[in-house]
Amino acid sequence: MGSVDSLTPLRGSTSARTLTDSYTVGPFPATGHRRAPRPEPVRVTALVPSPEVLERLAACAEAADVSGEPDRDAVQVLRESGLLALVVPKSHGGAGADAVALNTCVEQVASVNASAAIMLFQHCAVTSRIVENGTPAQHRDLLPKLAAGRWLAASAWSESGAGADKKNLATQARRTPDGEWILDGAKSFTTSAGLADVYLVLAQSRDDSPGPDGAAQDTGYGAAGQTFFLVPGGHPGLLPDTSMRLSGMRGSATGFVSVRECRVPDSARLGAPGVAASIIARVRNSGASLGAVAVGVAQAALDAAHAHAGRRGLYAHQAVRHRLVDLATQVESARAVVERAGRRTAADPGMATLHSKLAASEAAERVVADVARFLGSAGYVETHPINRFGRDARAVALMGPTNDLCKELVSLPWNR
Repeated sequence: MGSVDSLTPLRGSTSARTLTDSYTVGPFPATGHRRAPRPEPVRVTALVPSPEVLERLAACAEAADVSGEPDRDAVQVLRESGLLALVVPKSHGGAGADAVALNTCVEQVASVNASAAIMLFQHCAVTSRIVENGTPAQHRDLLPKLAAGRWLAASAWSESGAGADKKNLATQARRTPDGEWILDGAKSFTTSAGLADVYLVLAQSRDDSPGPDGAAQDTGYGAAGQTFFLVPGGHPGLLPDTSMRLSGMRGSATGFVSVRECRVPDSARLGAPGVAASIIARVRNSGASLGAVAVGVAQAALDAAHAHAGRRGLYAHQAVRHRLVDLATQVESARAVVERAGRRTAADPGMATLHSKLAASEAAERVVADVARFLGSAGYVETHPINRFGRDARAVALMGPTNDLCKELVSLPWNR
């Protein structure tokens, strides 16, 4: 989840080195797909997607769901829309959006294209980690690219053999005598695999000593001795694989990313060595919630129900009207808890963010299922969007932190 609560202050550096040539402005690294032309830096004046952007993303959604291929067209729309600048500080060409604005924007995108929404959310999540923990050199080099849409960011944390809590990583990072790092391992369920221009890779760096902010404490997510690295998409040794075929979020390019003898400079490190767990622990306090994606999907299902009722002349029936009111109440309730998380007004903002993901994702699955029953045989046709909404809603519950892990994180303090 992305953080947007500390956009203006730029943190200091633990390393005075500047990024090497592979990390600076120059020819884009080849990643096996066509690059968009470099746009000029975007200054975002609106924090919501325009009707034109939503219309274009909606057109992409159906085609990508049918093909199951990475939705490059949707990514191109995001690059051109200015939305990739949402959480970048204004000082670096961005919009400087807070968590409420981010959640609102993600919800609106999800209401027409859930795959694009999760790609946007993950981009903002990685961007926020850079804003919070990056060096001045990383800010100068990366943030303008991310804001302008020249670079799409993705997180590579999950692994097939590790639990949802990321405590048993097989990906290793070992330091070389000259101070660089070599990454070895494989990541799974990486959104925007093969489409991203930079990946935030989580690795076990074999440095089990706690950092100055107490990284050794069990936060329920991540473990001591883990370190984050920013690796460009075309960097030697990094290889994406989009052969994974998902039933939902089919355009999100969710797949595998391997790093094999992938050598990166120390300036690619995000944060101090061994303290990634403490960075992860602070993410939930940001207020940016995956529940926003679920709310968007639920709203799309509700809109489909209203469209059906209008076409069939069903509003004349009180039972139908009341049924639609019940559905709308569930959507509004989910939206409210996500907005509360974004405002960070709860006594424990982190817990509110976790609850918002749980409440919204479960509500979305209920609403979509109820709408599918309401549609009757009309919704049982394979091409009806309600079937995509159901698969997309289920995907949100499985995204990190998964709903089961959210419950564990909420209940963890009770067992201490």
